[in-house]
Amino acid sequence: MLKINWLDEVKKRSEQIVIETQEFLRIDSVLDESTVSESRPFGEGIATALEHLLTKGEKHNFFVKNIDGFAGVIEYGQGAESVGVLCHIDVVPAGDGWISPPFSAEVRNNQIYARGAIDNKGPTIAAFWALAIVKELQLPIHKRVRMIIGTDEESNWRCVDHYFKHEEMPTMGFAPDADFPIIHAEKGIMDVTFNWKERKDPTVSAIKVERFDAGERFNMVPGRAKVVIKGHRQQLDEIEVEYQSYLLEHQHNGQAEFKDHCLILSYDGISAHGSTPENGLNAGVYLAQFLLKFSFQQSANEFVQLINQYCDFTGEALQIAVSDDVSGALSMNAGLLQFKAGGEAKIGLNIRYPVTASGEACLSRLRQLAEEWNTDFEVQDHMEPNYVEKDHPLIQTLQGVYRRQTGEDPTLLAIGGGTYARSLTTGVAFGPMFPGREDVAHKKDEYIDIDDLLKMTALYAEAIYELAKG
Repeated sequence: MLKINWLDEVKKRSEQIVIETQEFLRIDSVLDESTVSESRPFGEGIATALEHLLTKGEKHNFFVKNIDGFAGVIEYGQGAESVGVLCHIDVVPAGDGWISPPFSAEVRNNQIYARGAIDNKGPTIAAFWALAIVKELQLPIHKRVRMIIGTDEESNWRCVDHYFKHEEMPTMGFAPDADFPIIHAEKGIMDVTFNWKERKDPTVSAIKVERFDAGERFNMVPGRAKVVIKGHRQQLDEIEVEYQSYLLEHQHNGQAEFKDHCLILSYDGISAHGSTPENGLNAGVYLAQFLLKFSFQQSANEFVQLINQYCDFTGEALQIAVSDDVSGALSMNAGLLQFKAGGEAKIGLNIRYPVTASGEACLSRLRQLAEEWNTDFEVQDHMEPNYVEKDHPLIQTLQGVYRRQTGEDPTLLAIGGGTYARSLTTGVAFGPMFPGREDVAHKKDEYIDIDDLLKMTALYAEAIYELAKG
């Protein structure tokens, strides 16, 4: 049996790994519809990041392939079977309030700060170097190792759909895009919207909501919300005074300003990943809670009331709350809350249901509510749960790797997050976040700890070798 100190091999290359991680993180790879073209289906930034990584693969003499700008392949080895390592290079919008610019990849306290540092560009470089180390050590493997580079994971997974229309399904694999030790169960995920068309309000109100906006993505807790209220100045002054008291009461931050005969209220919440809405502070929900005490036009009143009555974390108010022993309880994030003066409105929910629960039962209940609310209901996206049994060889192999390198118990975990692992016939999520670390994905001042970056690279290198050698 080969005796390899994987962490030592990584440390020999640590300076280069850190430099290349910073270089990669400096590319702004947020979905940009304004620069979309046939060869760049998700915009210029994502295309630049993909080309950057594929060029790096060429320099290491890997087989590389750009699949129409939707995905990339970096492959090493030979054999009929393949091991998939599924990463993604697109990132969520940076948002405001960063200490250092979100694409500067500044190092502070042995941590690299950048949007995408932990989700998922830092781990992508770790996986790349893990494969490079296996190649440089000339280790005997009998399966191909195929890094599949996704470009639309944070939005609609169009990259995955395109990839599997044109390329093979790996025999088994992992995604470095969640937590260590091993994620063997991922909840079902659905993005749904309730949409109201423009409508005429039956009465004229003294104060009127012109616009309400909170949230950019289904899978992000809205970190900021804004409402524009039109009315007589005296009434707006009274609302502004009450708003300052409301902020003080909750010890939250917000702003109020007058512009063009309108009062504009902004609420500062705390953004978080949509799979853990309880870790954030939904600015839209809190702002709607304040507005509940006032009487606006009927359509605005109904919108505000629905948010207050139904937008909880658990789905209990909607009567969709379920739970199981494998993956726990359903969670729900009100990620998009929008209203316009004419009554046009949208409530967008990100729902994550247990692996043994019925997604169709949940959808049936939501459709029933849409009928009761006299609104249109749309399923924007729906991914079935992912579950690999604990005795599967993939699980056993990764558990052995984790136990040898960390000395810790490789417990199996279930999450509400969705990783590319669920796109595989047999796949799990393996890292990159170590137990006890703060979850900073999708948050301002996102970072990756450099020591963790090196440790995960070592784990991925041994995992790749162990899965590909047989």
